[in-house]
Amino acid sequence: MRFCATLLLLGALTTGAYPQRPRNVEPPSSSKTATAPAPAPQTVKAKYEGGVVGYARKQEGTLTFDDVNNRLVFRNKEQKEVLFIPYLAVSATYPDTQSRRPTAATVLGSVPAPYGLNFPALFIKKKYRYLTINYEDPDTNLGGITSFKLSNKETVASVMNALASKAGLTQRGDGYVRRTVVRLFFVRYAPITGTQEIGCRDVHQISLHQNARVERF
Repeated sequence: MRFCATLLLLGALTTGAYPQRPRNVEPPSSSKTATAPAPAPQTVKAKYEGGVVGYARKQEGTLTFDDVNNRLVFRNKEQKEVLFIPYLAVSATYPDTQSRRPTAATVLGSVPAPYGLNFPALFIKKKYRYLTINYEDPDTNLGGITSFKLSNKETVASVMNALASKAGLTQRGDGYVRRTVVRLFFVRYAPITGTQEIGCRDVHQISLHQNARVERF
């Protein structure tokens, strides 16, 4: 019995003496840094999708940054100016994506074919990239939303980034917005000294309480 126990102990020691294989440890993946979009060209191909009062028809054309007059201009295929949005009228801009079935796939899927050979065409979809712009119409003092279909997401990102920079917008998530600044006029009265202070401040968030006190600037 003692001999068997000795053999078991030697076997355990021998097994533990074998070197263990080193584990393959993968290096920690470094976090991906967001790369800045490429500079936008002065003019890009675009399709106007509607949204501006008086211009309901969708049409192909170009978008141009008119920095001399501080505006974004859309021209048709004949390079005739159709509409424009002043940079200062832009209140927000952001990308949008829609998946649609191309016209060729719709036609192919509707053509009769034996054994349903055209059935896979019904599942073909393509992603379309849009640049959406919220703006304040200077002629009507009304807010509106318009969009332009661009070639790909890289073009959308570069045009959106350039427009936001020219319009003085602030990034929020995947898009850009114009921060609303409130000019607040206030009066502070000191009952002990009998003096008062009159002034104004530009604030983004305000909290008004009784006695006309202004807090959390």
